[in-house]
Amino acid sequence: MWDRGIEGLRDVRMFGGEDVRMTDLNQALIRLHGAVAEFVAAAVVAAPRWTVPRAPGKWSPSQVVEHVARIMEESANVASGDPSKFPTVSRLLRPVARVIFFRRILRRNSFLKLKTAGPFDPATGSPTPGQGRVRVEQALARFNKACRGREAGGKEVPSTIFGDVSVADFARFQELHVRHHLAQLGESA
Repeated sequence: MWDRGIEGLRDVRMFGGEDVRMTDLNQALIRLHGAVAEFVAAAVVAAPRWTVPRAPGKWSPSQVVEHVARIMEESANVASGDPSKFPTVSRLLRPVARVIFFRRILRRNSFLKLKTAGPFDPATGSPTPGQGRVRVEQALARFNKACRGREAGGKEVPSTIFGDVSVADFARFQELHVRHHLAQLGESA
């Protein structure tokens, strides 16, 4: 039996009269959806300065939104097992990257200040906050679907940077990334 709970994000299966929930993933996706809702609301507030960088050498709100959309689209590719634009780290170094970056970010509950890779450094973004919202929401829908498919298959996410990670942790990492950039949108308002 499927129960459509909070925004259709809670799957409930009956097994021997007992609910078996994908609670970790569901909770991570609920938090991610909440972060994206806050993010697109902040993008609307930043509309008067949409294409103006918040400081020299920094991104405009339009570029921040484009960056988040690109990361989420490529993360959906990773979760689906499709090729992505993320760099490929040597298999020997992935456990190190997982501990130094991935696990540390999850443990701190906040993203680290890092330089982005070329494919995720947008020269421009959507012309309007409304178009930016559509881009991010479409990327979120793809990511949500990819994570649910990966979890249903009982597989971990095969990250080319961190190695295999749980689907719930991958979704939580994405939430922390969105929240990191939410703060940047707030600085632009």
